[in-house]
Amino acid sequence: MRTLTRGIDWIMVSAIIPIIMGGLATMTSFQSEATVFGRQFLWVCIGCAVMLVISKIDMRFLRDSRYIIIGYGLSLLLLVLVLIAGKTVKGAKSWFDFGGAFSFQPTDLVKLLVLAALAKYFSRRHIEIARLKHLLISALYVFLPVMLILLQPDFGSAMIFIALWLGMALVSGMSKRHILIAIGLGIAAFVIAWVALFKPYQKARIETFINPTADIRGSGYNAYQSMIAVGSGGFLGKGLGYGTQSRLNYLPEYETDFIFAAFSEEWGFIGSIVILASFGVLLWRIILHGRRAASNFEALFCAGFAILLTGHIIVNVGMNLGIMPVAGIPLPLMSYGGSHLLGEFIGLGIIMSMARYERAIHPDDLHNEFLGHA
Repeated sequence: MRTLTRGIDWIMVSAIIPIIMGGLATMTSFQSEATVFGRQFLWVCIGCAVMLVISKIDMRFLRDSRYIIIGYGLSLLLLVLVLIAGKTVKGAKSWFDFGGAFSFQPTDLVKLLVLAALAKYFSRRHIEIARLKHLLISALYVFLPVMLILLQPDFGSAMIFIALWLGMALVSGMSKRHILIAIGLGIAAFVIAWVALFKPYQKARIETFINPTADIRGSGYNAYQSMIAVGSGGFLGKGLGYGTQSRLNYLPEYETDFIFAAFSEEWGFIGSIVILASFGVLLWRIILHGRRAASNFEALFCAGFAILLTGHIIVNVGMNLGIMPVAGIPLPLMSYGGSHLLGEFIGLGIIMSMARYERAIHPDDLHNEFLGHA
């Protein structure tokens, strides 16, 4: 048993436990608690086992460009296949349906594959990374999957991919001037499309996406009820099982998109702070492993995974508070669903595997890291 658990980052594990337990505890309040809680608990167990197995595999083979190319090609193939044979759920063709008992959203796996491709590209060009062509080529890595995702359409996931590319470009040392130029070109392209290409119904959908509370009786209903749930929780919350917004079905999607609002109603401000602090510790551990990484690839992979999780947290919590668009983005390790849970546990397992080969850091250097003087 000791051999099996050797090399596990127990601080990281301790951080994810309150998040997972918070989601499971909240799901016991739902009317379909047996089905929702049971399936989520099963996926958590599967995810933990997958994380443990991957953490024991020497993941340094990912440095090999051949595996990265295969993985990136697989990601594009999955996105094409889901457009052809996928199941349409809530207007988006994003899922493979295997008879109703099991469904799979390939976008969650594609995020990791594209992350690995970006980490590999940036790590091999760290000396000349400031050249404009590398910004354009790296953008192409994200452009292809984003276009396929927009065809589903899944605006939320597309936004996460763009944030991932932008964050990794900044971390890798890309010229900030070039990044600002790219952002400016993107904004200009959107303005031109808005004026000359988008039809009235398309503009209406985008306006609702950006400001969902503008129509609280229609498309903004979910966001409005979410804000009520968060506010009604107060400082200490209503208590487990007493969240009226979710129990009485006023809050739709309370087990997925709005799990944070359902949790906040029952556990209040204090409970919400515990969850956010746990996310903070988790991100700190991932970033720390990146700073100790044995190579640029591992460092960039850790940074990219931290950016990926941060993007999900900001968007999900933001839309639960009514300050971000309702993008259908799950809260990592907490929202109901097996696809995103497996993707997150796979990512954590890869980072734990990489941590076994990281550089040794002198205690004085580690102390300086905490002081911010390293």
